[in-house]
Amino acid sequence: MARTFDAAVLRTPDSPFAVEKVLLHAGPAEDEVLVRIAGCGMCRTDLAVRGSAGRSPLPAVLGHEGSGVVVETGGPHTGLRDGDHVVLSFDACGHCPNCLNAAPAYCDSFAALNLYGGRRENAARFTDAAGETLAPRWFGQSSFAEYAVVPARNTVRVDPSLPLELLGPLGCGFLTGAGAVLNSFGAGPGETLVVLGAGAVGLAAIMAATASGAVTVAVDHRPERLALAERHGATPLPATASDLPARIHRLTDGGAHYALDTTAAPALINDALRSLRPTGRLGLVARLHTPLPIEPGALDRGRHISHICEGDAVPGLLIPRLVGLWRAGRFPFDELIRTYPLSDINEAERDCEAGRVVKPVLLPQESRP
Repeated sequence: MARTFDAAVLRTPDSPFAVEKVLLHAGPAEDEVLVRIAGCGMCRTDLAVRGSAGRSPLPAVLGHEGSGVVVETGGPHTGLRDGDHVVLSFDACGHCPNCLNAAPAYCDSFAALNLYGGRRENAARFTDAAGETLAPRWFGQSSFAEYAVVPARNTVRVDPSLPLELLGPLGCGFLTGAGAVLNSFGAGPGETLVVLGAGAVGLAAIMAATASGAVTVAVDHRPERLALAERHGATPLPATASDLPARIHRLTDGGAHYALDTTAAPALINDALRSLRPTGRLGLVARLHTPLPIEPGALDRGRHISHICEGDAVPGLLIPRLVGLWRAGRFPFDELIRTYPLSDINEAERDCEAGRVVKPVLLPQESRP
């Protein structure tokens, strides 16, 4: 019997989201679970579908920072039971060399599974009210909805005493920033980090660096975001300041050990490289939209640059670690969140694009009359 529920559907790149009735015509397969969504973060990757030039198929239900309660499983081998509280993370095949080597963010099928169509199995079971098939699961979730069918492998069970509706961003945005610091860099006490861009990913990186004892400089052009970064332990530095590398060298006593760019701005990326001390590392998490010219000398003396995907995380390991830091008062990610009913998804998008909110979280159940 089909299950009918509300979901936010994006039909064209230029249209607003429309909260519609959608139908799930079959329950979870043997490796899946059905989750009643408590909350779902809005990420800029969701909004980037508007500019994907058709590579991400529409119409679709987006959303990939979901959390909720398991209401049905494909069987006992999923390792989950009805009533389990879970955080949902990105999709991966589970059997390619990188997945088997505990690097699921570098899955051979990452782009196909998460960005460009998702899993094709049982795709026709998800339709709109008129019977039109919606695009297969976005990031294994499509969690801008009251319910989501998710591969059991992509779920992380959490303590039911936690504020479930706020936990979804730990599955992607906050995971990416914190994971870059804790996993990719392994930053520790006394080491120095520059974070370019104090959005959700950058602020999560700053919180993780503060928790690990690292010294952080935050670079942004928005005074209110710099104030937020300072509140969470970073030294603020306006992006418009003259000679950023020299200033960062002074603030970090000779150059930073690590830099994390969330802006994809070539000029700032080159500034970040020049801000590093010898053998320092720059990690990029934002997708580049233009060629990246590297200025002469920027990579001298062992400096290096690489892309970081999903914070090099194994979600089942990092999400519990972040929850533990939050419980200890050392990773207050909830302070970055503003909640909206799912019916206000377009307002949430406008606020996100205008910088009025760091991390919108949509609450599907609050849209119910």
